[in-house]
Amino acid sequence: MERPYILHMFTPGRQMSPFDVNMAADAGYQVIAPYCDVTLDDITALTQDAIFSRGPKGVARTGLFIGGRNAMLAADMLERARASMVKPFVVSVMADPSGAYTTAAAMVACTEAALQKQHGHGLTGLRLVVLGGLGPVGRIAGVIAAQAGARVSLSSRSGAAAAEAAAQETGTRFQVALHGVSGADHAAVRASLADADVVLACAAAGVQVVSPEDLKAAKRLKVAADVNAVPPEGIAGVGVMDDGKPLAGSSAVGIGALAVGNVKYQTQHRLLVQMRESDKKALVLGFPEAFATARAFLAERAAGETA
Repeated sequence: MERPYILHMFTPGRQMSPFDVNMAADAGYQVIAPYCDVTLDDITALTQDAIFSRGPKGVARTGLFIGGRNAMLAADMLERARASMVKPFVVSVMADPSGAYTTAAAMVACTEAALQKQHGHGLTGLRLVVLGGLGPVGRIAGVIAAQAGARVSLSSRSGAAAAEAAAQETGTRFQVALHGVSGADHAAVRASLADADVVLACAAAGVQVVSPEDLKAAKRLKVAADVNAVPPEGIAGVGVMDDGKPLAGSSAVGIGALAVGNVKYQTQHRLLVQMRESDKKALVLGFPEAFATARAFLAERAAGETA
């Protein structure tokens, strides 16, 4: 009798995300066990309980998933789980807090693809502003973009001091250069847009962070991406289905929430399937792996469109 595929799902929150549970089931996991109110100090014991009970064959069919809403804590939990394993009891582990890793990866990958299509280059050297940059998606999108060569500023409605503090904390944690800028009012937003080649809107659902008047300040803008699917649009004129559509009132193209969301879904599904199918080698999957997977999906899609 073959052993079942088991996914142990850890979250610091009061409940595991139903979205992530559904994704795990659709990726082929047969037993899905959520654990709530998990602290960083709980990870070692939970990980070792999960791996030592199954033997080498069972370990190959065991995975760990780290959720929650805190992108920094999830990264620490991922590292703690990896360090808690003892060969040959080593299992695959993936982190995607509140979908932030796969959403940020999809957003930056879509932006990069649009730049390549429209201008023949990627993010290297470009000025990129993340509006709503203190949330989990905004922070990780900023890190991924910085790793891809962009000059990244995190913007916050709480002002420059809060944004700079978050930029320094996040940049230090992930070893990239990030800067903080104010998004406290329209004047501050327009000042940051004036120098921006790319803007990523990662603010709360239903909040418009870039108005039509704000767009007039964005003379250099090449790509505007928005993950808000709740009206009004986060960036004026960017529809949820837009995928490289010219953005009225600017020289940029827009990428909407559902275009990003499709790539996010495909990315998370592929990562979960990779974990389940990786019988020979245990995987550690964080946002760098999510970004690589999102890039690969977009490259395959583009090749299919030109075939």
